[in-house]
Amino acid sequence: MPKATPNAGKLTVLRASHLSRIPWLVHGFSTRIAGFSRTYGKDTLNLGFTKHDSKAAVERNRAAFLSEVANGNRAGKQFPTPSLITLRQVHSDIIHLVQAHPESRLVGDGLLTSTPGVLLAVQTADCLPIILVDVKHRAVGVFHAGWRGTLKRIIEKGVGQMRLQFGSRPHDLRAAIGPGIHGCCYEVGEEVREKFESQFAYAAGLFREVKESDPVREKYPLLFLTARAPGHGELPKKIFLDLVKANRQQLLAVGVSAKSIEASPLCTSCRTDLLFSYRAEKRRTGRMMGVVGIRQK
Repeated sequence: MPKATPNAGKLTVLRASHLSRIPWLVHGFSTRIAGFSRTYGKDTLNLGFTKHDSKAAVERNRAAFLSEVANGNRAGKQFPTPSLITLRQVHSDIIHLVQAHPESRLVGDGLLTSTPGVLLAVQTADCLPIILVDVKHRAVGVFHAGWRGTLKRIIEKGVGQMRLQFGSRPHDLRAAIGPGIHGCCYEVGEEVREKFESQFAYAAGLFREVKESDPVREKYPLLFLTARAPGHGELPKKIFLDLVKANRQQLLAVGVSAKSIEASPLCTSCRTDLLFSYRAEKRRTGRMMGVVGIRQK
């Protein structure tokens, strides 16, 4: 997935290179660039109905984004704007099969379809949006994976549900992991690491520790000597979780080929010029979307 450079005045959609080669597929990951919202900065593309933004602005943003997703890679040819289906996300492993527009809003964190003309979407502002595509059976799925959903193995279960519903085989699946908070910035507590260690044999490889620095301690170490046992006077360590690696590992574990998995290099916390970040922006931020659908002929 190529890196993106902010382009003032132009709506930017990120696409996975290996998915862009599938002619019947519609997909993309939004950014914050070039929308109609002003709550989270000038002209931002907030796609979530947050309490700080106006419904009218979000609806205009969604319409512009859907049009760009449907037609952005097809210059000179217009396609119908797909019908958008979203979820009330609850950090779960609940996945819905959707073959028509639901009468009421669905609750969960994953969507599947084989119906052309509908666009499945999850909203994110640090969590990972993950797209799965079955190139043989023309079926797609999209998933919202924060640490809780990852712990519950939502992407593993997504692969299983695609096999159950469409007969998908792992070697026919293509996966794209969109922008999210990366291991460089995703600090978690010891309790999160313990939860992962209870579920995954490879959990140790998903975390890194960084010892906090204190310039005063480093310059005057004698001031901080204590009579306590070794280690008790040390500064605590920061723990960081690599969500991308965790979800890639789950995909590999269920048989998806490494060459069929593409991940964005963009960290939401590092790139608030381009992306929304719930953590970096102190919880007051917009929402992006990861979307996928099957193009109508």
